[in-house]
Amino acid sequence: MIRTLAPALLLLPALALNACTPSEDKAEAPLPAGAWQLAADQSNVAFVSVKGGNVGEAHSFKSLEGSVQPDGTVGVDIDLVSVDTGVDVRNERMREMLFEVASFPQAKLTAKIDPATISGLKPGERKAMTVPVTLDLHGTTNSIDARLMVTRLAGDTVLVETAAPLILDAAAVGLGEGVEKLRAIANLPAISSAVPVTASLVFKPKV
Repeated sequence: MIRTLAPALLLLPALALNACTPSEDKAEAPLPAGAWQLAADQSNVAFVSVKGGNVGEAHSFKSLEGSVQPDGTVGVDIDLVSVDTGVDVRNERMREMLFEVASFPQAKLTAKIDPATISGLKPGERKAMTVPVTLDLHGTTNSIDARLMVTRLAGDTVLVETAAPLILDAAAVGLGEGVEKLRAIANLPAISSAVPVTASLVFKPKV
């Protein structure tokens, strides 16, 4: 009986190797070239406001759209109407007094990356990079050097995160007067004009 089983047992390692090779090869394959689409339901852009000197409040946006073109041009549109502060009246005040969404409904982030710098990432592998990002907000255009961390997740999904918060000056991005309006209506001693912003963006190959 042992002699009968021995040849089959010797074949098992080879069969196991052959069974694993295709999936392993796929996992190790470079990221596909072409356009990418933002997975909005898995992505997030958030910011923090600080009032009264030491009270911080976290906010985010519910609606995002974005893509990466084959040449590495990145574009992300933020629907300012979708601001979510966790308080309805504060949402309304931010929409009307801060962002003035009737005139400026969106913020736009654009950047350019070299696709070759991330195409060789393996699942679970991360890469740090600093990328100039252009922010179009409230009639202003500003360039920011963003420290990013790019991670290849399972398959061909890529996660792009801020490695450190982006600190925006409310006045520089056209929101100085809006911050003052919010301070006055809430009868606060101060609202900080320095606003930390973070992003966690998931991209998948465009079908």
